[in-house]
Amino acid sequence: MRDVATLLEALPYIREFHGKTVVIKYGGAAMTDAHLKEEFARDVVLLKYVGMNPVVVHGGGPDITHYMQRLGMDVRFEQGLRVSDEATVEVAKMVLGKQNKDIVLRLGRHGQPAVGLSGDDGLLFRVRKQLAGETDIGFVGEIEQVNVDVINHIAEDYIPVIASVGADAQGTSYNVNADAAAAAVAGALGAQKILFLTDVEGWRAVADDPGSLISETTVSEVRERLDQVTGGMRPKLEACIAALTAGVSAAHIVDGREEHSLLLELFTDEGIGTKLCP
Repeated sequence: MRDVATLLEALPYIREFHGKTVVIKYGGAAMTDAHLKEEFARDVVLLKYVGMNPVVVHGGGPDITHYMQRLGMDVRFEQGLRVSDEATVEVAKMVLGKQNKDIVLRLGRHGQPAVGLSGDDGLLFRVRKQLAGETDIGFVGEIEQVNVDVINHIAEDYIPVIASVGADAQGTSYNVNADAAAAAVAGALGAQKILFLTDVEGWRAVADDPGSLISETTVSEVRERLDQVTGGMRPKLEACIAALTAGVSAAHIVDGREEHSLLLELFTDEGIGTKLCP
């Protein structure tokens, strides 16, 4: 009976989100564990089947780091952003291209055709150089403009899968933080929701205390505490603020290590992660 109860619990959410765009930032364990990769693909296909318009934006952090280390390259981060020279950008584009095709093929195997895009395809992401505070972090780009016509055209019949790189007005490629890219896409599309898959339960008031999970919060509360946040959670929270400021109704940080975390957060009363509202 629990399965029936779950379906009934999901029904009003399915009705509310029918026809709405949901942007999913795909990363972490959900992108590296073989079983979780299959479950993620099933969940995204289900969203399409129940009438939602999912758009997947992905990075490739762990794999990029792995290949850089194999090549003897220096791996450094500033405020959660990868310091990127020209060689780093080339490695990132290679890794992201492979991952993009893997995601597209997996979605297709589960019954829904998808199309892979890179942020420098069709001038999808127009970027400018980004700094980490006052620190020059190289070829890291901040998105100035998203070509929504490209995404909307594809989303009519397919699931768009977007890799987080971009180019400036001169055609120079830049690494783009995937959290920031997802936020820019969600804002430009007027998405109903944006979800970030990560490797913790959500945003914790105390970083190393799982019991301090914040279930729901607002932009103003996040801004007040942002200076205390370090590591990879900081760009996620900044991306949530950017998306909500651009008009997205809600942002969610969920644990991608848990099976069906997308569906649990979207279609159940309690949810499982951190929900941020304007």
